[in-house]
Amino acid sequence: MASVRLHRDSAIAPFAAVTLGIALFSVMDGLMKNASIAAGAYNAMLLRSLFGTALMFPLWKWRGGQWPDRGAMKLHALRGAVSGAMATTFFWGLVRVPMAEGIALSFIAPLIALYLAAVLLGEQVGKRAIIASVLGLVGVLVIAAGRLGEGNFSDDAAWGIGAILISAVLYAFNLILQRKQAQLAGPIEVALFQTVFVGLFLGLAAPWLAQVPGSRALLDIGGGALLAMVSLMLISWGYGRAEAQALLPVEYTAFIWAAILGWWMFDEPVTLTTLAGVALIVVGCWIAAPRSHIEEVAL
Repeated sequence: MASVRLHRDSAIAPFAAVTLGIALFSVMDGLMKNASIAAGAYNAMLLRSLFGTALMFPLWKWRGGQWPDRGAMKLHALRGAVSGAMATTFFWGLVRVPMAEGIALSFIAPLIALYLAAVLLGEQVGKRAIIASVLGLVGVLVIAAGRLGEGNFSDDAAWGIGAILISAVLYAFNLILQRKQAQLAGPIEVALFQTVFVGLFLGLAAPWLAQVPGSRALLDIGGGALLAMVSLMLISWGYGRAEAQALLPVEYTAFIWAAILGWWMFDEPVTLTTLAGVALIVVGCWIAAPRSHIEEVAL
């Protein structure tokens, strides 16, 4: 019986870590939307990177951190560039659309990444992974259709939607890099060097774009940096221990948190179509969740 429990725990642990990481990332999204409204998406992301580096560097050193080899450093730099562009376009768009709608639009990323995993990582796309992703995508479409049908959107909102769709394409590539990165480096190293490279790349435009935000925005950015670092470590740990296709549908749970936070922080209503879509998303994630085959485990 003990061996059955151990097998089940080892199968569920990466799934649970990524699920928690996504939840914390969603809270970070709310804080960063606040900060982006106050200070602009560029300044919010630049300062979040600086705060994140200040948080992670002492932890990395304390855990005996060693300088990455050339291959790992190139991958850190590549993911930092992709993540910087991805996050900045996302928060720029999120200022212009409701949180739940923005997250819904971003959910084309896991579907794209599911097949990128097959091309770039050589993973076989299983039937359960496809069914789970399709269910999740249908759930997102139900929610998006309900929100888009509620009224007309301004030109500013249209630009916001476009920015989030660009971010979603970058996010799909980021998810694949995340899997490769997690196989080369530990969670603390991944979190540190990603935020370092995001800050370096964004810092190139600092002489023209950087501004000092107000104290409230700084608090939001600091909280966002802390949540982002914890989330990165959790997600990196999970992706280092399970295939990308098994974990990608978990990305859809972000909508649940976005709907709750959008209602709580920004007075964005949660509609019946939102609840229907969430139900489909949860079912998709349940299908994708790894399960132990108890009959094959020695008792």
